[in-house]
Amino acid sequence: MAINMSMMALKWTRRAILKTLGFMGTTSLAIGVYKYMEKTPKILLPEPSKDGNISVERAIANRRSIRRFKSQPIGLNQLSQLLWAAQGVTDTRGFRASPSAGALYPLEIFIVVGEVEGLNEGVYHYDAEGCTLEIHRAGDLRPELASASTLNQTWIKDAPIILVICAIYERTTSKYGSRGERYVHMEAGHVGENIYLQAESLGLACTVIGAFLDDEVLRIIDVGEKNEPLYLIPIGNPS
Repeated sequence: MAINMSMMALKWTRRAILKTLGFMGTTSLAIGVYKYMEKTPKILLPEPSKDGNISVERAIANRRSIRRFKSQPIGLNQLSQLLWAAQGVTDTRGFRASPSAGALYPLEIFIVVGEVEGLNEGVYHYDAEGCTLEIHRAGDLRPELASASTLNQTWIKDAPIILVICAIYERTTSKYGSRGERYVHMEAGHVGENIYLQAESLGLACTVIGAFLDDEVLRIIDVGEKNEPLYLIPIGNPS
């Protein structure tokens, strides 16, 4: 199918493009989140496991918020598993690990990487449909992100990675109106709990954070203004 490249350059969401072209449910079309980025390299993530080391019940019982981390990198396979638990595609129809009102998937996940085996420091975006990463900024941005938090949460910079969960509200409100904002927040909660339980299964520690300066977070991760940051989630090996 021929695709008009000038149209692809517009700030379309991947879901809208796939729906327009009739590709819903497929992962074969690699298109950036906000605009077509032909020169952006894709990093293929390891295939996630569907069988963990502990039961769901044990993960629920053990889950705690932990704010101290070892100075130790996490593996790329661990990162892949965490991202899959948050938003990974789990169905041939395109459904994901976390429920979403109308299957509209308003959330986008960015990863501020400091210490991950096989990855350079930087800010990456998770492409759920392709199970890939694409870089947005180079360098260790963890100290800046810690400074963007409030309540003196400087320990954030010690985590090997920090997940930034953002919402593009109009994906949901276009169907459900203002009520859709509530649905987006519900979905963020689903994602946060999935990450907690997956981290517990992997022997990792995390804490969800909501106290931060929105504009500063968006500047640091360098994404479009339609994004609204909802969660910062530092993750690493517990100290």
